[in-house]
Amino acid sequence: MRGRLKKGPRLGDVAAIGDWVKLTLLPDGSGMIEEIEPRLRTLSRKAPTPQGEYEQIIIANPDQAVLVFACAQPEPRLGMLDRYLVICERQGIPALILVNKVDLLPLEHAQQTFDLYRGLGYGVLYVSAKTGYSLETLHEHLKGKISVFTGPSGVGKSTLLKCLLPEWEREIAEVRRRVYKGRHTTVRREMHPLPEGGYVADTPGLKALALWDIEPEELDGYFVEIRELVKECAFSDCTHLHEPGCSVRQAVEEGKIHPSRYQSYLRLRFGEEGDEIRV
Repeated sequence: MRGRLKKGPRLGDVAAIGDWVKLTLLPDGSGMIEEIEPRLRTLSRKAPTPQGEYEQIIIANPDQAVLVFACAQPEPRLGMLDRYLVICERQGIPALILVNKVDLLPLEHAQQTFDLYRGLGYGVLYVSAKTGYSLETLHEHLKGKISVFTGPSGVGKSTLLKCLLPEWEREIAEVRRRVYKGRHTTVRREMHPLPEGGYVADTPGLKALALWDIEPEELDGYFVEIRELVKECAFSDCTHLHEPGCSVRQAVEEGKIHPSRYQSYLRLRFGEEGDEIRV
């Protein structure tokens, strides 16, 4: 990478996986990045360091985000899922919610947890990397697109990718043995071509997902079921917490907004105080 691209103080990476770049081919077959094209969208999170907070770009320019969660082992973290969806709404990234490990419990139990998102207009696909359930359907969702697999730790992203990319598993086996001492968890972000066309990016499992460049006052615009009701509130600056004439609180009381989604909004809007507010 040209030195001019690295100039100035910077906490994060200059280039990110998914970037479109202009490069010069070198005699040894490698390349020198000359220019990074403007990004159309990014899936990012806020990452703290001793030097301060910075934008950690999970992937740039994806066609879709595949949000991988398990229906059990570990238990679903719906608060994190809601954070992902807020980021996707903010950036205009289509989201597919991929529910793995449906072999661990009856499918209807998983549907009781995740079908509320289908009702909000998000794609939800139930799969099992262990049994192969619905993996062919997953292939169809990925075909011809740049997709990123992301989600919390332990939900089976790497196992799913082994099913989708058998060649990838063989290629990285030696690298893991030599470099990562045989560890089978993803420790870096990588992009791989799909046999049927398109690319899939694998990312390390996340323990936390903090929002980047999203103000608390904007949040009601990124919860799709709340966004539709905001214009009906009595006050234009309604926080949907205690104001009279709030159409959002009325919808929660009438069961039109799921309590877990409203709680996620409160937690993101008011921080720790939101956890103490009873729905």
